[in-house]
Amino acid sequence: MHKTDRIYVAGHRGMVGSAVVRALNAAGYANLVTRTHKELNLLDPAAVRAFYADEKPDVAVICAARVGGIGANSSGNATFLYENALIAMNTVMGAYEAGVKRLLFLGSTCIYPRMAPQPIPESALLTSPLEKTNEGYALAKIAGLKLCEFLRRDKGVVYHSLMPTNLYGTGDNYDVVGGHVLPTMIRKFETARVKGDATVPLWGTGTPLREFLHVDDLAAACLFVLEMENPPDLVNVGSGVEITIRELAEKIKAATGCPAAISWDSTKPDGTPRKLCDTSLIRSLGWSPKISLEDGLARTIAEYRASVAAGTVRL
Repeated sequence: MHKTDRIYVAGHRGMVGSAVVRALNAAGYANLVTRTHKELNLLDPAAVRAFYADEKPDVAVICAARVGGIGANSSGNATFLYENALIAMNTVMGAYEAGVKRLLFLGSTCIYPRMAPQPIPESALLTSPLEKTNEGYALAKIAGLKLCEFLRRDKGVVYHSLMPTNLYGTGDNYDVVGGHVLPTMIRKFETARVKGDATVPLWGTGTPLREFLHVDDLAAACLFVLEMENPPDLVNVGSGVEITIRELAEKIKAATGCPAAISWDSTKPDGTPRKLCDTSLIRSLGWSPKISLEDGLARTIAEYRASVAAGTVRL
């Protein structure tokens, strides 16, 4: 990838896409192409083909997706499968048909089996059943990464994929119904602190193990593999540090200064018991995360408070 390349970032207003844009700009890549959802509907194959034909990007970074937490996924598997599969097929195949030589597809470690070996290596893909609560999203992302793999193998284009672990940070969505666990907790504890609530209700038992990666670390990983001449087809990206959901809740409670007690609703789903990705491949290539969970939480909580005060918080 060259500094003069015309780079399309799909989903540039989302948490991941906006972080990728920041990282590219900071590294001197200024020739970026972006479109909002109103300007380009990625579910429309004709519109996507026309966009690629008109703009002729050299590189595409596919960050766009319909995303949500365990509640949104478990109740909307059909929608998550349908929309994310369309986004993947349209953006990847559209790029190939338009002559785009380099493409990075962003997925998620939910592509791996529910009972995958821990830490989860890239080789665990498609070795056993998926987690049912987010199976639709996972299948769509698997289709996208496989399309990249097949196009690279059959057509010689450098289309490759990154699978990040649970993300958080600048530009996150704080919807307590459909959002992810970490931002949902931040909003709940902050709301309880401000209102003086006695308890904060949280889903599940608190026992599942998860790892969390700040989105700016992911953006740095994206830039790292994009600048490689011959990157792997599929690479995991994570912090390598796991924590129980209960421990995460206690950390966020302390970081927000919320005195409320935590109540766990064990009738709600926990999701996959453990999900720690094996990042030995990308670390062996020279990348490693820089932002600790403690520093990332402090930064994210400060950003959340500022966005609430400004009335710009994403819900």
